[in-house]
Amino acid sequence: MSSFHKFPIYALALLSVTSSSYAGPSAAPDNIVDVTSVDKFWYACHLSHSSPRHHLIQQFSLIVPRTAHTSIGDSEHPGGMQTYCSPHGHTDPEQGYLPADFWQEGQVEFKSGTGKNGKRYTQLTGCINSSELDRLIPSDAGGQYDSSGGYNGQGNPQGSVCLGYNHYVELVEPRGPRACIRCCDDPADCPTNKDTAGCPRVIEGDYFNCA
Repeated sequence: MSSFHKFPIYALALLSVTSSSYAGPSAAPDNIVDVTSVDKFWYACHLSHSSPRHHLIQQFSLIVPRTAHTSIGDSEHPGGMQTYCSPHGHTDPEQGYLPADFWQEGQVEFKSGTGKNGKRYTQLTGCINSSELDRLIPSDAGGQYDSSGGYNGQGNPQGSVCLGYNHYVELVEPRGPRACIRCCDDPADCPTNKDTAGCPRVIEGDYFNCA
């Protein structure tokens, strides 16, 4: 069973899932990903007195290169990656800010449900404006970040986590231009062995006009 929402992007920027009922592993504030739950998303809209179709308040974070104009592949070394967040997802000075138009307007889907073995997952998939974030190179084919791959399965970046979940996998593909992230409790729902296959193969979802 799953649920999904397609959002027009007015106040977007990205990704993992927070859960007040499940703590999950912890990490430094610049080594996390995060995407708000559906309940919190709609509650935030209600508090702002905005229609759910307009001026969306979204909370998410993702891993990107720490240094400007760096390919995803070249960032994959200790200290080369950093958490960037939407304004409402930003919680620490060690985190960077994603631009409000990181996602293309109306070209992102949030989906949550249960995976192959009945465990929780949540995800974002869609098209990005790769030229709006100076960490990226728009012509870069991209690559993968995750919590359970890398050296000895310690993650890439090492020790990174998705808040409220056991595992995550994230791909950023500036040339796509697209990005995707899934946070999950079961590693079977967050495969790390398809890093060159691209977002649609790793995380099934809606990729609109950037599939």
